[in-house]
Order: sequence, then structure tokens, then C-alpha cells
Amino acid sequence: MRRRSFIQSIAGLTVVSSFLPACQQQRVIKGRVIGASSHTGHLLRDKKFAAPAVTSEHAVVIIGGGISGLSAARYLHRQGVTDIVILDLEKEMGGNAACGKNDISGYPWGAHYVPIPNNDLTEYADFMRECGVITSAPDAPLPTYNDYHICFDPEERLYINGQWQEGLVPVFGVPDPEKKQIQEFLDKMQAFRLAKGADGKDAFTIPLDKSSKDPVFTALDNITMKDWLNQQGWDSTYLQWYVNYCTRDDYGTTYDQISAWVGIQYFASRKGKGTNAEHHDVLTWPEGNGWLAGHLKKEIQPYFRNEALAARIQEENGKLSIDYFDVKESRLKRINADQCILAVPQFVAGRILQDDARIRKVHEHLQYSPWMVANICTEELDERTGYALSWDNVLYNSPSLGYVEAPHQQVEQAKTKTNLTYYLPLTDKSPVEERKAALERTHADWVKMIVADLNKVHPDVAESIEEVNIMIWGHAMVKPLPGLAHGNIRHELGASVNDRIHFAHTDLAGNSLFEEAFYQGLNAAKKVMTQLSGKI
Repeated sequence: MRRRSFIQSIAGLTVVSSFLPACQQQRVIKGRVIGASSHTGHLLRDKKFAAPAVTSEHAVVIIGGGISGLSAARYLHRQGVTDIVILDLEKEMGGNAACGKNDISGYPWGAHYVPIPNNDLTEYADFMRECGVITSAPDAPLPTYNDYHICFDPEERLYINGQWQEGLVPVFGVPDPEKKQIQEFLDKMQAFRLAKGADGKDAFTIPLDKSSKDPVFTALDNITMKDWLNQQGWDSTYLQWYVNYCTRDDYGTTYDQISAWVGIQYFASRKGKGTNAEHHDVLTWPEGNGWLAGHLKKEIQPYFRNEALAARIQEENGKLSIDYFDVKESRLKRINADQCILAVPQFVAGRILQDDARIRKVHEHLQYSPWMVANICTEELDERTGYALSWDNVLYNSPSLGYVEAPHQQVEQAKTKTNLTYYLPLTDKSPVEERKAALERTHADWVKMIVADLNKVHPDVAESIEEVNIMIWGHAMVKPLPGLAHGNIRHELGASVNDRIHFAHTDLAGNSLFEEAFYQGLNAAKKVMTQLSGKI
């Protein structure tokens, strides 16, 4: 009864057959595969557009409604700039912070938490205060966090050597010599967390560009995290698994590819402290970072134009001509604007600008990780032995990152059903190969993979799940390969064009973290304000 074969997928329904008497009915698992509008997005690459049918005039156009674009628009709005248009390809703004909901709870389609902010991020802390996440006044010695937003216990667990253990650092069944290596590694990360460069700056911090430029530390950007571990003599299988899990989790990149500087940044850049929280605590919501995106959207929704594919930008007669394809009306429209923020990945920006040199640089220096995220509606699952169901649940040596229980922060005690959000960065092959394979898989293929993975820890998973919906992120985040963090390419690509076109995206930050996106938008908006001074 614990093994089921998935035999077909018809109209978004996966039919499951079990090794039961032939008279028993087959179960139907509802669900579908969705994606970040890749088909429409590819029109930018493949289609020749006709002349625009409609033209309008606006002061600022922001292309891209992810966190960077929303942050930029919110800042401009608060500075008195109200003649804004935000173009986004999707039906909902939010980018990687997209979310959904059903009768049980909200759930994330992408990022599902943020760490306690570093205390020097004043604008970010102000935003958190407006959201009600920070409850103390700005002049308080330390911030106080709303307990309802700090991840509840039990927070995380790892299934390892036949048992669930508390925490994600391997402990249960780990030989003493390997435990010693793990502790040495953690001690080294703590030393890096406190370290400062010769320039007086933190060796590792958020945003990345506030970090020290001391060559003692930036040299780590020239090698991979795996090579650095091996240089230290840390060859423990358990330690190397843990580091690889962490780099795949935050950056969608395996430890044998990621820059050692960025790999260390994962452990050493968090320094936030509150009256009731430490740097290792996290803030989370059922809908994940979609909750924060919702707060960014509140004041700026009148500026939204969804299902709008930006096609090209040209400069004519002292103005920017921005053409976009209105998907709902199936026709091209034009906006003449003074300023534009391109809050999109650089491979998209290059095509919109029709800039062959930019496109070549992107292909030479940047790669983007594809991901699959599944939201699983299920009855309560049987458990293997060990630590109780937690917010974050990880399987040692699994290809996935495990799953989060989306309703974990809800205070209701009696739950017969729940939503599990399952994460799988597609890292086995090249990004191009993984994207192609992901688009070819059916709903049944994905469900079979998920059930086979979770069956290791939940023997009744095939009988208990009711619905599985799949999100494919073809270009979820930039891969922080060696040379990206402290090389020149991010700054070359991020330089404004003719003081009219500005860039804001986490690929220019070198990693896809919420704070980086927030400040990318803020910095681009400040450039726009400089140019608009005296015109408002």
C-alpha cells in the first residue's frame, strides 16, 4: 500500500494506481504545471512586433514587478513622483516572491523567509516597522520583533541515518572525527562573521557591495567553495553535504560551482540582533515572502500594468520610447517617458535595449538557475521516528531541499490537512539542459519524482496527497560563480545608460536575496530622483 506507480496525466489530473485488489478505484491527484509565463516571455526573443497602436506619456516607467521594481516604485511614490507605470509580464506582481492560497492557507511559490535584518539597514528596518514586523520605535537601542512573525518552534529538522534529528547540521549517526570537522567549520564561519577588512568594513555583509574590499577576503571569490573546503582539509562527507545543501538552498548553485566568497557569505553575513531575536532567527509567513511583496504593493497598485511584455526601448527627441505588448489586448503599445528602470534580469534587459554587446557579456559571464517548486495539499502524514514535524524539513542526500509546512505560523491547533511547499533546484546538468527537461516533464512525471522522494520519510504519502501544483522557474536566480561577486561585470552591466535608463535586479547584486532586491530598487529610484530634480 506504500508504493504506487504514476501511469498517466490527463487534463491536469494524475492518476495513481496501487498494488491493491483490482476492484479498488484508482486515486486521482489533482493539479497542474504552471510557470512564469515563459511562452509569452519568449515572444521577446522570437517575434517581430508591428508598430505600436497606442501612445501615452509618463514620467517614469519601471519594467519588472519583482521586489526590485516594487521597491523602486514605492520609493518614488513617497518622494512625490506619481506619474509612474510598472510593466510586468505576469498576472500578479511579485517576481520570485509570488504566492498562492487555498482553503487551508496561503503558500509560497518562491522565497519563503527572510533572516533577521542586519541592524545597519535603516530603510529596510523602516519597511519592516511599517509592516508590523518590528514593533519598537526607530530610536530603540535594539529592535523588537513581532513574535507572530518569528518562525515558531519546532523550526527545522533533518532526516539522516534513519531518523529525524533537530536542526539541519548533521549530528545523528555522524562519526566523531566528522563531527570535529563540522565544528571546526562552524567556528571558522563565526570568525568570518566577526571579521573586518583593512578598510574597516565587515568582511561579509548584506548588501554584498557594503562588504570589505580587502584582498585577503575578496581573493576567495576566485575559487569554488568545494576547493576552499578541501584546502582546509575538511573532507567530511557530512560537512560537504551540508555546505552543498546550503549553497543550493540560497543560491541555486552547487558548492563545486559557487564562489567560495559567496558560499562563506551565506554563513557569515548575518549580524542582526533584536531584543527577542538573534542573527540566526528567521521571519516567515504562510505565503512566504509574498507577504512582504503584498506590503510593498499597497500604495502603488494604481501604477500596475500586468500581462505587459516590454519589447524595446529607443531614445528619440529627448525622450525614451518604450514599446510593450499588451497580452490581454494582443497589440503593441508605446509609452514616451523621461526615465526608465529596468528591474529585469540582464539577459532580458539586453533584448529590450537591442544591445548586442550587453547580450554577449551576459552570455559570457552570467548563468541563471532553474527551479521547480511544488505546493502539495495533503492529509496528515505518517512520520518516521525522531523529531517532530517542523517548519523546514530536509532529507539528507535528497536531490531536493525538502519542504516547508506553509501553515506552520498559523495558531490553529487542529489541522487534518496541510500545505507542503517542496523545493527542487535543478542543478544536475547545465541550466540550458535542465530548463529543457523541466518543460518536457508532465504533471505525472513531477508527482512521481516528489512522491518517490517523500516516501522515504512518509510511507503513506501516495495515499494522503490530494493535489500537487507545480511551478517551473526557468531563470529563477543568477548563479554566483567565481568572479561575479568581486569582478567588474556587475558594475559594467549596472551602469546607467545616458542618465535615463537605470538597472535594478538581483543579478546585479550577485545573489537573489530579498534585501539585495530591496536595495537594488531603492538605489535605482534614487538615480531617477536625481535626474528628475527640478522637473516635478
